[in-house]
Amino acid sequence: VTWFVAEWVIGAFGGKGLTLQAATGIPAIIILLVVMNWFFHRVYWTGWISHHHKRRKGLLSGAEGASMRRTMLGLALLGFTSVYREGFEVVIFLQNLRVAFGSSVVLEGVLLGLLFTGAVGVLTFGLHQRLPYKKLLIITGCLLVVVLFVMVGEEVNEMQAAGWIGTTNISWLHVPGWAGQWFSVFGNVETIVAQLLAVTIVIGSYVAAQYLRVWRPRRRGERTARLAAYPPEVPAAAPGRASKPLASA
Repeated sequence: VTWFVAEWVIGAFGGKGLTLQAATGIPAIIILLVVMNWFFHRVYWTGWISHHHKRRKGLLSGAEGASMRRTMLGLALLGFTSVYREGFEVVIFLQNLRVAFGSSVVLEGVLLGLLFTGAVGVLTFGLHQRLPYKKLLIITGCLLVVVLFVMVGEEVNEMQAAGWIGTTNISWLHVPGWAGQWFSVFGNVETIVAQLLAVTIVIGSYVAAQYLRVWRPRRRGERTARLAAYPPEVPAAAPGRASKPLASA
């Protein structure tokens, strides 16, 4: 539904053209920057995912006192909110590609993406504990940086083609055609500066956070921040009040 709504909105503004291509790329880059900051600062799995786990446990623990229909409705809404954010990002990315290259190219990419996603799902559920998750997360982070680098270069190039910003060519820099086709690297100041700035923002924010939470306290001999290895202890029950048993993990 979100895909067709986005397609209708884009069609209302003309449906094609360099200006529309440049406009649809801006929200995609903003969302990607937000996702990358979530990823590199571990907000995604320590905040968003843990929040949904708490809601799921709350629904299951209250299933005895509530009707089965309300419990199933709650779980369905929880699953929808968990998945919809990811789906919204994908819709924004693919609408930008649809405007630039057409629906058939996007359909081919979606089919290939589903095949790779299914393969990753089979490996994840089949191997489970034996997968090197830490290495996979590092590889994923590196791939996200490459995706951001390419998207920013392509967006700046589209803004230049639409006449939004100027183009300052670098006469001494020769960039082969394949670099522009695959990595959106062009021989002008605007695209190169924008790409370097985007990567610097993501990596720089991670380095700054590490410096404030770990490196500076360590240098001062203070206690550094680190992820908890065990869940927090439950406080003792007040006098005259029985403590509730903990739900199993």
